[in-house]
Amino acid sequence: MPELPEVEIRRQYLETSSLFQPIQHIEVEDKKLLTTDYSTLVDSLYGRQFTATRRVGKNLFILTDEPGVIVRMHFGMTGDLDYYHASLDRPRFARIVFEFTSGFNLGFLCPRKFERVGLVNDIDAYLLEKKIAQDGLDIDRDTLAAAIRRKKALIKPVLLDQSVVAGLGNWIVDEVLFQAFVHPEQRADTLTDAQLTQLHRAIRLVLETAIRHEATYRDFPSNFLIHVREWDDSPYEDVEAHKFCPRCHTRIERSTVGGRTTYFCPKEQVIP
Repeated sequence: MPELPEVEIRRQYLETSSLFQPIQHIEVEDKKLLTTDYSTLVDSLYGRQFTATRRVGKNLFILTDEPGVIVRMHFGMTGDLDYYHASLDRPRFARIVFEFTSGFNLGFLCPRKFERVGLVNDIDAYLLEKKIAQDGLDIDRDTLAAAIRRKKALIKPVLLDQSVVAGLGNWIVDEVLFQAFVHPEQRADTLTDAQLTQLHRAIRLVLETAIRHEATYRDFPSNFLIHVREWDDSPYEDVEAHKFCPRCHTRIERSTVGGRTTYFCPKEQVIP
């Protein structure tokens, strides 16, 4: 599933390829992928240009040259973008295509049809209505700390809660907790000031690292937990060498926390 880093990469891709080109047609193969009525989408966007982008968590917003006409994209499980010349065949799974007068198209790829496209009038109002908090890269330490301290649940599901901080998926939260030396089952309201500071720093570290490496896990630093997760189900004989903490070499444990598969180091991530 595209997580915050992957959506940020898609944002950058769209911004470098598809801005300031009038839309002359929109092809929609499956209208169930729209969160806005098809005729409204078409009427609102024909002749318009994409002018800027904004990402909040896993939501990508695309501003146009018409105030109050903003496209929202959600990439679901496997969504992606493909910018291509109109003379080429439409990419596989490009179920929604924005055709520009420049002769190029932007395809919104929907392999599993969990992806969505629609219009919003106001980004901040939409986020408030959907109870989506500040983005993981934007939230400051004190705002994050206050949101966490209000919760009595385990810290892992709290960090997965988009009303606390937006954009943190399962593997990201495991990595954040590992980098911050926090046990996934510690209660959120028991975290110390030092732990909250570590969490805030770890969120930025993990997200910025993932974006810098374009979410290619094998390129992440060797002290990242993601390598254990990636090797866990490997069929190769030497997989055992990759199941230990990259810092202390204790065997990484796998459990279920808040209904989600969870990896952590039992030696370095302990509940006080």
